[in-house]
Amino acid sequence: MADRFRITKGWAHRFAAEKIEVPELLRRAGLPAGLFEQEKIYVTTAEIFALWRGVAEMVADPGFGLKLGTELRFERSHPVAIAGVCSRTFGDALQRLARYKQLTCPEEIHVLRKVQETSVEFFFIAANEPEPDIMVDVGLSWILNVGRRGSDGEIVPLRLELSRPVKHRAMLESHFGCPIRFKADRNALVFRSSDLDRTFVTHNEELVRLIGTQLDAELEAQNTALNVGARVKGALRRSLAGRRPSLRDLGQELGLSERTLQRRLTEAGLTFQQLVQETRRELARHYLKQPAVELNEAAFLLGYEDANSFFRAFQGWEGTSPTEWRTRARTEAR
Repeated sequence: MADRFRITKGWAHRFAAEKIEVPELLRRAGLPAGLFEQEKIYVTTAEIFALWRGVAEMVADPGFGLKLGTELRFERSHPVAIAGVCSRTFGDALQRLARYKQLTCPEEIHVLRKVQETSVEFFFIAANEPEPDIMVDVGLSWILNVGRRGSDGEIVPLRLELSRPVKHRAMLESHFGCPIRFKADRNALVFRSSDLDRTFVTHNEELVRLIGTQLDAELEAQNTALNVGARVKGALRRSLAGRRPSLRDLGQELGLSERTLQRRLTEAGLTFQQLVQETRRELARHYLKQPAVELNEAAFLLGYEDANSFFRAFQGWEGTSPTEWRTRARTEAR
């Protein structure tokens, strides 16, 4: 899966409702000032981590993540959450959540079932650093809330394991209703395995089938898109240096006619321009982290006619200049 989270403008409204100044939040996170003005908003794993770190710094309520995780109102919920609550059992719900989570972001739900207990934890595929505590709170609260809603409050965790040092113990224990093991080697919610067989009072087979059919179709389409998108981006990486290849050039390299490649991209909901920009952005970050690569050379390797064109494009992607981005990256690395 591509390192791409889809977020909505509703995030900005929710943050503003908590008295978080969105322009300041974006500045702290190093994200473009116009991020929430885009029609489709995508961020990487590193960017979404930075965004949530900024939220944690600016929000006054230490339980904000817990609050977000329990806001499971059907009129606001993603179809994935609705499918979970309407599942036959808690185990079925966890299976559906894990399967359909990949539709929304490069994040996995790992469910490890043993004889006596079952653990649930989130895994960020493209992460190079631990996820912010507030994101852990949101995710695990969301899982627990699905179980609570479906079982009418009967499902209670055995324990919560957190990698963070001891902090806000009373608040967390009150929210999750179980003991907490701090400084653990993972962030996980642990249930009795018998709870996975508990039938949900909210089970709605007709609604699950209806939503599942749509989600399965989206999942199949996404996998198709990833296959053709990954192939095109791979070809672009090999051929960008010194020029911008055309759709015909890419088709020849992939053994496809221009018309066939265009049709497959359209069927996958992708555009050639989108893939060129994504590939250039990914490669730009890679090159700027290499001290030996000069900025003019990076522009050439990315297929720009001149350095100024590269600088303008990079400013639009990252909200800062290549020089400033490189300096910040080096500082963070140290």
